[in-house]
Amino acid sequence: MKKYLLTPGPTPLPPQVRQAAAQDIIHHRTAQFQKIFTEANQGLKYVFQTQNDIFTFAASGTGAMEAAVVNLLSRGDTALTVEGGKFGERWRELCSAYGINTEVIKVEWGKAVSPEEIKKRLNSSKKIKAVFTTLCETSTGVTNDIAAIGRIVKDTEAVLVVDAISGLGAIDLKTDAWSCDLVVSGSQKGLMLPPGLGFVSVSPKAAKLVASAQSPRYYFDFRLAKKALDKNDTAFTPAISLIIALNQAINLLKEQGLEKVFLRHKKMAEATRSAVRALGLKLFAPTAASDVVTAVKVPAEIDGEKLVKTMRDVYGVTIAGGQSEMKGKLFRIAHMGYIEEFDIIVCISCLEQVLLQMGYHLELGKAVAEAEKVFAKKE
Repeated sequence: MKKYLLTPGPTPLPPQVRQAAAQDIIHHRTAQFQKIFTEANQGLKYVFQTQNDIFTFAASGTGAMEAAVVNLLSRGDTALTVEGGKFGERWRELCSAYGINTEVIKVEWGKAVSPEEIKKRLNSSKKIKAVFTTLCETSTGVTNDIAAIGRIVKDTEAVLVVDAISGLGAIDLKTDAWSCDLVVSGSQKGLMLPPGLGFVSVSPKAAKLVASAQSPRYYFDFRLAKKALDKNDTAFTPAISLIIALNQAINLLKEQGLEKVFLRHKKMAEATRSAVRALGLKLFAPTAASDVVTAVKVPAEIDGEKLVKTMRDVYGVTIAGGQSEMKGKLFRIAHMGYIEEFDIIVCISCLEQVLLQMGYHLELGKAVAEAEKVFAKKE
C-alpha cells in the first residue's frame, strides 16, 4: 500500500533530507562537525528571521518548551499563559511542574487570542515575567497574531515566548521584527526532518532572565549551551545525523525562499478549505484558520475516529483526529513541510470516498474539483 502522511507532525521527508541523514556518522568533537554545526546555526537564523543566539537540543519540541520555562523563571515567579488548545495548555502544565504561578487567558477552542486581553493582563499585574503564547495552535488549526502581541509585550518588563513548533518554516514568524524574546520549535514539522531536534532562540532581554533564574536545570541549561555555542560547539552530544540533515532541509527552504514557501503553504491551505466547504463540512476555525493545518468538524452522523482510522488503515492516507475534548469531533489535515498539491488532492479524494462509504451524502469529485481550481490559479 502506498502511504501518504498529512499529519501536523511528523511530516514527510524530502529524499535529499533522507539521504543526508543516512550519511556515515562522524565524531562531534571535530572541526568537521563544527563546520556543519556553524552552517546549521546560520541557516536557523535565516528560518527564524533573527540575529539572536539559537540553541539546538536533542529533544522534541516539548523539550524546547521545558527549556524555555526552566531558563527564564524561578519557583514562585508569575507567568501569563494563553490557552486556546492542547499546546497552549502545555505551557501552564510545564510552569506548574516547576512551581511557577500562572495567570491563564482561556480562549475558546477554534478562536485566536485577543492581543488586547494580553495587554489588559499585563497592565493589571506587574508581577508577570513571561507571556507564553502559540504561533499555530495545532490542535485547533488557529494562528495567533504574534506581531500584535509582540508590540504589546515589548514595552513591558515581561518577555514574549512563542511556541512555533508547527509554524516555523511554514508560516511567517519574524522573530526580531515582532519582538519575540524566546521562540521554540522542533524538527518534525515545517522543517521537514524526523523528530529529535528542539530549537530555542534567545533575545538579549530574555538572556537577562536566564542569568537570574533559579529553576533546576542541567541538560537544558542555556548558560552551558551559550558557552558551547560561542565555540561553534554543543554542551552535550548532539544528534549528529539530524543536524547534517537539517542543513539540507534549510537549503531546500533557501532555494525556494521564505516568501514563496509561505505562499505555497497558503495556497495548499486555501485549496484544502475550499474542498472541505464543497463537501458541506464546517471549519473549526473559520476566522483564524492556519496555513499549517486545517481542522474540520465531523458531521454528527459520522464516527470521527473511524473516519481517520479507515483513511489510514484501508487507504494509506494518514490525517489526524481531534485531541482532548475534541476527540472524535474533529479531523485535521496538515499542509506543511514536504506536502505538495497532489498530496492534498489524494487526501481529499480519499476523504470523499470514506465519507460516502460511511453514509454521508456528497457528490463524488466535487471537493477534488474545488481544490484543483485553487491550484490552477496563477500566482
